[in-house]
Amino acid sequence: MLRLFRTNEIRDVQELEGDWDFQPIDGTVGLPSVYRYRMPVPGCWEMHPQFTTYRGKGVYRRTVEISRKGAIRLVFKGVSHTADVYFNGKPIGHHYNAYTPFAAVIPDVEPGTHEVAVIADNSFGDSSALHVPNDYYTYGGLIRPVAIELLHELFIERIAFTPIRSAEGWQGTIRFYVRNIGKRVLRARVQLHLADRDIAAGEVDALPGEITELSITESFPGVVPWSANDPKLYLLNAQLYAEGQEAPVDDLIERVGFRMVTTLNGRIQVNGEDVVLKGFNRHEDHALAGAAIPYSLMVHDIELMLDMGANAVRTSHYPNDERFLDLCDERGLLVWEENHARGLSLEQMKHPLFAKQCEDCNREMVESHFNHPSIIIWAILNECASDTPEGRGMYRTQLEQIRTIDASRPLSFASHHRDRELCFDLADIVSFNLYPLWYEDEDPQELVKQARLWADQAGGLGKPMIMSEFGADGYYGYRDPSRVKGTEERQADIMERNLAAYTSAPFLSGMLIWQFCDCRVTEGTGWLLTRAGTQNSKGIVDRYRRPKLAYSVVKRYFTDQHPKY
Repeated sequence: MLRLFRTNEIRDVQELEGDWDFQPIDGTVGLPSVYRYRMPVPGCWEMHPQFTTYRGKGVYRRTVEISRKGAIRLVFKGVSHTADVYFNGKPIGHHYNAYTPFAAVIPDVEPGTHEVAVIADNSFGDSSALHVPNDYYTYGGLIRPVAIELLHELFIERIAFTPIRSAEGWQGTIRFYVRNIGKRVLRARVQLHLADRDIAAGEVDALPGEITELSITESFPGVVPWSANDPKLYLLNAQLYAEGQEAPVDDLIERVGFRMVTTLNGRIQVNGEDVVLKGFNRHEDHALAGAAIPYSLMVHDIELMLDMGANAVRTSHYPNDERFLDLCDERGLLVWEENHARGLSLEQMKHPLFAKQCEDCNREMVESHFNHPSIIIWAILNECASDTPEGRGMYRTQLEQIRTIDASRPLSFASHHRDRELCFDLADIVSFNLYPLWYEDEDPQELVKQARLWADQAGGLGKPMIMSEFGADGYYGYRDPSRVKGTEERQADIMERNLAAYTSAPFLSGMLIWQFCDCRVTEGTGWLLTRAGTQNSKGIVDRYRRPKLAYSVVKRYFTDQHPKY
């Protein structure tokens, strides 16, 4: 399942889900001659009993049947964390980052049986600036769906829909990106259907080997806006015609919602109404599936969050599986999505590949997830060196990059630097990761007021503020009247005092608990050794999604005592 709706009716798309051949090749070069294992795709190789802690290279292989001569495109929604793609034994693509999609186009493929192979590598090293030993686990494998597409030489690469609300009603700016993989200029025409309207989107000359943009702005009277309480969605169906062809040669269907996000008067608004985000940070990690969480378990996660009264989720600390974002669109869960970088020091940010790997991740995240109405915040660089002048320059560059791609959503980043923060003036929303009563014996009520003052003095005056992380460890099943640290009772006590403070703070626009579920972490030295069982145990549910005592505390504050925003 690539998406929760059909994305093509004309383009021939075949999903490559199922068993693939597999062979670890750590220490060798090229493709192996023998494959001794089978692995499910999507999936993590850590779920196999012989590879539970394997870190290195593994090769996935399968055959595909091509029905006609022409171009094909291999689409990968996520390979962890480095991918080298081969077609009939020849390299055709390379990609870094587990959490963003990529594709490889192969022209002039003959009909018949062909071999696809992917070398996945989840090892750490000099070639990786973002995937480093961290407070979550970097699984290995083809962790998200894979598909093969049969293409015309002219096709729609992507669509970007931006809703606009004015006094006259709703409009939408729609940008079509038409790709020509042929060898001659082709005249392209786009026909659009959205919200019961058929629209001629215009014509453009598509140059060979390039992507050409076509843009229109149209009014859509009578549409129902998307909101958390009424998540109305519309299918945007675009058909592409090539000069001299009566029938469309390609199509792309996206799903969109009409909503606007603003940050006026120190608050966050969706469609002009103030909202307060109440929710969770969530890692893509499950005891039964690793990072390759299947649809049914994604639904279970969302239903648990909604049951506790949440209206928001933060994709800590990387772009999420698009099927999960589809579910957020459908269920009305507001999303803070962020790029992939957590807790990097200034020295780590000076890595020669850091800027390029962040730039690629930012672009792939925003372009591929642009049309999700549930995403209301883009964010970058969690707990990195935003307290240094050099770090400030890097934050500025990345925030400006995202604004260039998408100016319709506010930007933020989560800081733990307290009064040393230097970058709040660069963001639209100020956000703090603070852990009163856990790492420090501080009063949450006083600390959140102090944080507001820090933000005001550091360039955040007049901007909305979110408590982007707070929480405490609680080991599932460890219950004791002593209420010592690590017990479920102590975790529940700490959540009680934090939520009492934040739900009563009139200047807060959000509170995101660290974290929804326990997650596996990298086994390592230094501070990583403090994670008992190589696990971050601050989840309100454990890795199997069993609720802890804090579950009922969260539910009471998110539902019973306070209105749903």
